[in-house]
Amino acid sequence: MESSTATAVRRKVARPRADALRNRERIVTAAREMFVEFGPEVPLDEIARRAGVGNATLYRNFPDRDALVREVVCSVMDRTALAAEVALTETGDAFEALSRFVHTSADERVSALCPMVQSTFDKHHPDLEAARERLEEQVEGIMQRARDAGQLRPDVGVGDLMIAVSQLSRPPAGTQCAGVDRFLHRHLQLFLDGLRAPARSELPGTPVTVEDLRRPCPS
Repeated sequence: MESSTATAVRRKVARPRADALRNRERIVTAAREMFVEFGPEVPLDEIARRAGVGNATLYRNFPDRDALVREVVCSVMDRTALAAEVALTETGDAFEALSRFVHTSADERVSALCPMVQSTFDKHHPDLEAARERLEEQVEGIMQRARDAGQLRPDVGVGDLMIAVSQLSRPPAGTQCAGVDRFLHRHLQLFLDGLRAPARSELPGTPVTVEDLRRPCPS
């Protein structure tokens, strides 16, 4: 029978050290910033340099580029879902929670990161699918609460929301990101005001779902 001392030693060894967790978080933060600035092909040693860690530390946490990109995308989705959840807990107001999700998504540069899912690695990886499901369920739940409260127009879906956030947070061609940032939340707020019920116009078509976004474009 294993002694309690041996069990305690095993658990102590298995638990990541605080500095190791901080290093991992610094790597993910630096990677997100550089992916947004330079795209997914930025050299990994440059990411390590910005994070203030050695190359060996980066590769110990993320054995290849796909693993790092996946972790960054999952981290962004988790943080945006958490922002909506915290807003709902703090205010009890579903539309306020939805607004916080939209603004946080823009700050996380979802428009720059989401295309990586389609082009750089397995978009069906279990970690990515789990993070995506958490985000979609959280946002759909908040949208439904806002509809039930008469705050959100009934003819919009999660897909509508994701498309709008992605498009509005992407700088127009020929502009500099830093210069456009100061307009970003202003334009997002205009969009959010358009979501409020009662609706002032009838939207063409039907609400866009997440499944609609995943269907391949017709050839």
